Amino acid sequence: MSIEVKMAWRNIWRNPRRSILTILAITFATLLLVFMLSWQFGSYDTMINFAVRIHTGHVQVQANGYRDKMDIRLVVPDPAAVGDVLEKIPEVAAYTFRANAFSLVSSRDRTYGVIVIGIDPEKEAAVSTLKKLIRKGKYLASGDTDQALVGKLLAQNLRVDVGDELVVLGQGYDGSIAATVVTVKGIFSSGEDEFDRRSINIPLRYFQDVFSMRGAVHGVVAFGTSLDDVEKIKNTLTAGIKRVSNNEDLVVLDWMELMPGLIQAIQMDLVSGFIMYFILIVVVAFSILNTFLMAIFERTREFGVLMAMGTTPGRLTKLLLFESAGITFIGIIVGIIFGSLITGYFQAHGIVISGASEILRQYGLPERMYPQLSVLSVSVGAGIVLIVTILAALYPAFKVRRLRPVEAMTAA
Repeated sequence: MSIEVKMAWRNIWRNPRRSILTILAITFATLLLVFMLSWQFGSYDTMINFAVRIHTGHVQVQANGYRDKMDIRLVVPDPAAVGDVLEKIPEVAAYTFRANAFSLVSSRDRTYGVIVIGIDPEKEAAVSTLKKLIRKGKYLASGDTDQALVGKLLAQNLRVDVGDELVVLGQGYDGSIAATVVTVKGIFSSGEDEFDRRSINIPLRYFQDVFSMRGAVHGVVAFGTSLDDVEKIKNTLTAGIKRVSNNEDLVVLDWMELMPGLIQAIQMDLVSGFIMYFILIVVVAFSILNTFLMAIFERTREFGVLMAMGTTPGRLTKLLLFESAGITFIGIIVGIIFGSLITGYFQAHGIVISGASEILRQYGLPERMYPQLSVLSVSVGAGIVLIVTILAALYPAFKVRRLRPVEAMTAA
């Protein structure tokens, strides 16, 4: 161990109260950053998983242009061929077929415009959380025909309950009138008001009959084993479709392309979060700056004597940088330990945000949220604190270089 390191360690504890307060400031900043970044990443993971489970899946195969126009005539004509490709991709956990149509739905008293979604009951249950969202009645069975699942808010607006009939009126794939009567088999509540207000689900085969789809669908929805596999699934599926689609105009879209609004919301939240973190780091930086400026003022005469004895300004600068690094590393290590322990506890038990349940429900988020401790959340928080605190210590450290031995030794 070099003499500078030994002297730096001794000098850190010359004024233990000041050093401990500085270490605590760094510890608190690191702890807070580790926890808050883990909280943010965990909430993003929850948002993404909820959205892809109930809406888009990780990857979808659609007709080119369907995402923008939602035209009933833009279809995937041979969904079974796409399904065969998905069966051969090991990263795909499950997939399903869906068809959509804008229609009028009428009860005895009221009429609303909704999206009628045709789903394969068995495959849908493996891909989405729809089956778990049934709050009244039952989920669709594979042999059902004229049965429907209705969103809770839509059921309230239409004033219907389980067992009541609804008249569906829309336009078919071939331009014909699509009309049928369905019975409400179940009422679901996803917590996302827009979805619960504007959609009903009916069996896919029945949908294809009513809307004259000729076996076609509007989307093949795939769910991967994890978000990390999405890009690989997309690339493999794109290559596979080119071999089996007979030059059909099909595209493969991932969840980021299907839900750009969600990505923008995450980016905005990250920016606002980092602004808050920047303010916190600035406060800590000034604490470090104050600590070392005070150390220089108190030890000016000592520095003058050392310089008069032949100690170079560069060596004194190195000494002060070692001191700042020592305090910083102690604070960061302690902050990482306690931040990880606190985050780990809440990652296991969750945090109930009961006061914000209504706001969270609008975004489809549960009341209980879970931070997600990761190497990224630990390293980013600790790295930011390390860089800023070291930079803050540079000014007082290099200030020593301008000291003159005679003036320093006679300083009050």
